[in-house]
Amino acid sequence: CMRMLLQQQPVAKDLRVISAALKMISDMERIGDQAADVAELSGYVGEVVARGKLHITKMARAAVSMVTESIDAFVARDIDLAQRVIACDDTVDSLFDQVKNDLIALIREDAANGEQAMDLLMVGKYLERIGDHATNVAEWVVFSITGQHKNERVL
Repeated sequence: CMRMLLQQQPVAKDLRVISAALKMISDMERIGDQAADVAELSGYVGEVVARGKLHITKMARAAVSMVTESIDAFVARDIDLAQRVIACDDTVDSLFDQVKNDLIALIREDAANGEQAMDLLMVGKYLERIGDHATNVAEWVVFSITGQHKNERVL
């Protein structure tokens, strides 16, 4: 991106695509960091029997799908796919709320599971943040195509 900026001095649409790619890089790096955190915690939560595990599995699938589809939307310049990713964030947020409620109930039932429940909660939070970063990527896809980011005016 920097080489293109310096050597080709892009304007208008080309500049939007490059600037959006630069913004997406930050979100992708955070996604990678949080995925590593999930992987690290997975060794501690593997034996936990909790209602929240089902929701965490659903969250993981949704988050992975959001990341994949946000990148696919950028590559294909598919604004509809980007909008579907943005809409999916509400699903991941709702699943996180379910995970929290299940884990609170689990701790009430048996406080001995508290530490493992907190590890599951952290996994859920990381997955929720991955969904947020995938949403950011999708929003930058929309910007790269339309010139409009969230509620800002068209450039």
